Amino acid sequence: MQSVWIDRDADAAIARYAGLGRDVALRVYTTRLLGQDPRLVLHGGGNTSVKTQLVDLNGETVDVLCVKGSGWDMGSIEPQGLPAVRLAPLIKLRAREKLSDEDMVQLQRANLIDPMAPNPSVEALLHAFIPHKFVDHTHSTAVLALTDQPDGEALCREVYGKRVGYVPYIMPGFGLAKAAAEVFDADPSVEGLILVKHGIFSFGADAREAYERMIALVGMAEERLAKNRKPAFPGARLPARPARLAEVAPIVRGACSLPDSRSDGAWKRFVLDFRAGEAVMNFVNGAEVARYGQAGVVTPDHNIRIKNKPLVVAAPEDGELAGFGKAVRDAVAAYGATYKDYFTRNNARVGGIKTMLDPSPRVVLVPGVGMFGLGRSKKDARIAADLAEAAIATITDAEAVGRFEPLPEADLFDVEYWSLEQAKLGGARELPLAGQVVAITGAAGSIGFATAKAFAAAGAEVALLDVDESAAQAKAKAIGGAALGLKCDVTDAASVRAAFAQIASAFGGVDIAVSNAGAAWQGRIGEVDEAVLRESFELNFYGHQRVAQAAVKIMRAQGTGGCLLFNVSKQAVNPGPDFGPYGLPKAATLFLVRQYALDYGSEGIRANAVNADRIRSGLLTDEMIASRSKLRGLSEQDYMRGNLLGREVAAEDVAQAFLAQALALKTTADVTTVDGGNIAAALR
Repeated sequence: MQSVWIDRDADAAIARYAGLGRDVALRVYTTRLLGQDPRLVLHGGGNTSVKTQLVDLNGETVDVLCVKGSGWDMGSIEPQGLPAVRLAPLIKLRAREKLSDEDMVQLQRANLIDPMAPNPSVEALLHAFIPHKFVDHTHSTAVLALTDQPDGEALCREVYGKRVGYVPYIMPGFGLAKAAAEVFDADPSVEGLILVKHGIFSFGADAREAYERMIALVGMAEERLAKNRKPAFPGARLPARPARLAEVAPIVRGACSLPDSRSDGAWKRFVLDFRAGEAVMNFVNGAEVARYGQAGVVTPDHNIRIKNKPLVVAAPEDGELAGFGKAVRDAVAAYGATYKDYFTRNNARVGGIKTMLDPSPRVVLVPGVGMFGLGRSKKDARIAADLAEAAIATITDAEAVGRFEPLPEADLFDVEYWSLEQAKLGGARELPLAGQVVAITGAAGSIGFATAKAFAAAGAEVALLDVDESAAQAKAKAIGGAALGLKCDVTDAASVRAAFAQIASAFGGVDIAVSNAGAAWQGRIGEVDEAVLRESFELNFYGHQRVAQAAVKIMRAQGTGGCLLFNVSKQAVNPGPDFGPYGLPKAATLFLVRQYALDYGSEGIRANAVNADRIRSGLLTDEMIASRSKLRGLSEQDYMRGNLLGREVAAEDVAQAFLAQALALKTTADVTTVDGGNIAAALR
């Protein structure tokens, strides 16, 4: 590991944050350097601080500790992510014998210079008790590989000697802060502290010294790990033809989903993020993956994100998915039972005061295929996968030089069920479609894009499918987040299958399919060329059938139901003059909706439709509006407002109807009319 300090960049940071002073500016700069290296810091892990002086709200200059705040990521931190706490009251706390986590948080907040600032790090007291000006803390994978051994401290002493102090494992908080300070006081010449099975601290008189000490200490760990290595993971015997990712992911996703007791038919689903790099494959394909893969997390704060261990399932063979599905469901059930036992015995140990979290795994290892991270959003799934990849790197190194040994179960439980984390339960309110994946065809058009935006705003992960790939990608970029833009020509069965396979690979499956792609052909039905009629049926009927078939295949593999939504148009029930080539396939699609509702309702798959009329879109173009209004002898404005309410209906209105149908868990075979009122098009 090499220092990436650049004087020019450091000077630029000082200039950018000139109003805050050199100390804070360089604290931001080196915090980002640390946070942007995944070998040191991932997703909120680690923390940094600087002791300096600031002017408080009374205009008085006071000594403060600027320390990383809760919720801030070191890789992108800004000065407001380093809340300033009065230093003297923090140092005074060292004289106490005990201090609860809740009282510690309250005392830190009571001494904030800015009362609106985020909570200081739970390790703020450790930073305060170490007298150095700059203090850095990371969860270096290399250092963890040394400490996560049966003789971890001895191995570290071999590497570092007296260059660092050694702190036995203590859960973060007041007790750890006092213990670390006592180790430092025993030898103030040390450049850092090794927190056994937790991470590493470095410190210095200035930002560069603290940062480069961290780099040097981690580099020493890396050098030790490069010596006398043995093959870490002898390979297991695997199927000659493993099953494909797009087929495996929905099975894993469905097996890990949980029935939601709040409503009959509701599920708590997870989004997946897949990894299959060389290191991951060596790990999951190892003959002893059931041992080292399920031993435990590499540092206790990972427990909050990815539970105390991953799930390992059997290797899937191509063509044997039914057996694989049963094996995965059985493995998930066993994992859940084991997790409940883990909770029960440890909750009894702490007095029965904890509330159990859900028992689903957050990391799944599939030999022959790869590794999945699970989360209630794509973002959370990526975090789980990132942490799992970091754990794989740590365990690989640990096994190469010794034997991976994590913390005991009780210590892992205490962090996973930390009172500060338990207090958050019920505090965050999820969006109604959190954990769900929706695929929308014709997504680059007005109705499709409005629908994608509505579903994304409701918490779903969205895949925007369109025959125009660049347009789909542009619309996905406009939505942001993990929105996915894909090419999909619904008149081509292979294109539809490929698009849904990409969705399953990217998110783990599909829960809602909005079959929206369409185009309008005109002509008197007795005179229209048969080729025109067939072309319209290919898009406006068979296109819906292809999309529904592809979605249902994935939904059935998941086993958690699903929802098919179709844009059938007013033409399905109230045909207009010279519009037969469009209306006929739409009428057939209306009955297609009912057939899907009939055939798959017993499996929890709903099928509903929106009957919309006169929506400005790529289908109802300005030219077509002019043509249709002229045919009816109306002005264009009167044509667009030609309904009982006298209001023009917008794409966003159709999107909200689709969203309402997706949320209506006990409604199927429904046709919702969105046309401002047209009695001739009313179904009943």
